Amino acid sequence: MAKRLTAFSKLLIVAVIIGAIVFGLGQAGILDKIIKKEGDNNISNVDTDRNNDRNTNTTPRNNTDRGGSRSGDVINVGVVTWGGYAGGQYFNEGFNPNRSSRYKKDYGFDVNFKVLDDFDGSRKAFDNDEVDLLWCTIDAFPTEAGVRKGNPQIVFQADWSRGGDAIVVERGIRSVADLRGKKVAVATMTPSHSFLMWLLEAGGMTIKDVKPIYFSNAIDAAAAFKNREVAAAVVWSPDDEDCVRKVPGAKILQNTRSATHIIADGFMAKKSFIENNRTRLQQLYEGWMKGAAEINTSEGKKRKAAGILADGLNIPEADALAAINNVRLTTHGDNLDFFGLNTNYNGVTAEDLYNKTKKKYVALGKDFAEAANSAPSWRLVANPTAVRGTDLSGKTHLAESIKFNKVTKDKETAPAIATKAASISFRTGEFQLDENAKRIIDLEFADIARTFAGARIRIEGNTDKTGNYASNVVLSKKRAQAVADYLRTTYNMDPNRFIVVGNGPDKPLCNQDTPSCLSKNRRTDFELVGA
Repeated sequence: MAKRLTAFSKLLIVAVIIGAIVFGLGQAGILDKIIKKEGDNNISNVDTDRNNDRNTNTTPRNNTDRGGSRSGDVINVGVVTWGGYAGGQYFNEGFNPNRSSRYKKDYGFDVNFKVLDDFDGSRKAFDNDEVDLLWCTIDAFPTEAGVRKGNPQIVFQADWSRGGDAIVVERGIRSVADLRGKKVAVATMTPSHSFLMWLLEAGGMTIKDVKPIYFSNAIDAAAAFKNREVAAAVVWSPDDEDCVRKVPGAKILQNTRSATHIIADGFMAKKSFIENNRTRLQQLYEGWMKGAAEINTSEGKKRKAAGILADGLNIPEADALAAINNVRLTTHGDNLDFFGLNTNYNGVTAEDLYNKTKKKYVALGKDFAEAANSAPSWRLVANPTAVRGTDLSGKTHLAESIKFNKVTKDKETAPAIATKAASISFRTGEFQLDENAKRIIDLEFADIARTFAGARIRIEGNTDKTGNYASNVVLSKKRAQAVADYLRTTYNMDPNRFIVVGNGPDKPLCNQDTPSCLSKNRRTDFELVGA
């Protein structure tokens, strides 16, 4: 005969049932999501800088077995306070794993963005496997590629800096040439350092022509400028505007809106992670590129991305929107170009940046050469497997094409940002370029023209004083036009970009009648002019 349960027996059964439910929820990972609302972000008080001295907390890894492909695995991505990673964060619907994430919905895995604004701390996190992918810039990568653990490789590009990096100068400095002999504050072996070296080269100078004052980060470089300790500083947004506000007469001499192809943010991963997670990495990249394309082509989606960025970085939404507008979020087409997978592309590639910046650091001397010389060849550090394995078509995924409006008369005399002279020889009375002249253009100016793709190029032809003056003016302009035509056809540059000027004999470098002097005056000057 059945017996009635006592009150104690009922209580015991209820406790067992509740315990089983709690255990089941915990095993499924549901309980954690109930206790901690999805999408919460505990990041606060982060600086708007890609390399500063503040450490931010990182969340523990959800899965220490990175070789698996189980549903629920998390890809941890280390980022900084920067607008260039918005494509992935937008596709993820936030910084933390959440049910709304398109990565979760479309591919079945979670993505977690960790803000690591402290440079050294971010590198330790990478070395210790606290993050799977970590931000880097390709220009500065040669200084750390040989010293990071795990054979790090570049897997994709996220953005080009387009205004986020700038050089601010005090009153009276109007061009790169005016920096000669001046103190310039710069964060060593960072994107700032690369920017300064390229800008000086565009002006026919090297870093030895200025007095560099080195800092560990761009915030301190900006502080030195605001304290009037230096004449110029290479800074990152929003410190550029702050410097201009706080130093009377200060201005932005140049930024990456014109110097479009110097600072390229990308992501590195350890070789073992890439080999064990090829499918996931390809899916991460594909989703990221979809997000970037949507932001690039829709103002509404850009504002949504700014909201996600503002929440994740704990900054005002207006600042987040400005941060996105200070970069070019790269598309799949841009990545194909960047990794040299498009044979018709004549612009700056990752290999160009890596090799040429490595060479620049080596030239700086022993304090920098040791790090740069330890960098492996580009072939060993590039791994665009995810890029190759992705098929995204349509207008929104095409590579960027920079176009210029038709040149106006005032551009002929507009102040130049930087001027570089090149001695291109012509036979008497001729303006056709010979093979040697083309080689000089390739070696001495083509890289600058491609790197500063947002600036106009003024090409000034000059002659010596021998012969008829009027004929020399006409001849000098034909010679300048021949150079413009070569750059246009060889490097696929917009013809509206060029400002062609013929000076004749009016701008001599010297006034003697010696063969050496006459040869110097038969030159072509290349100048960068604001768009």
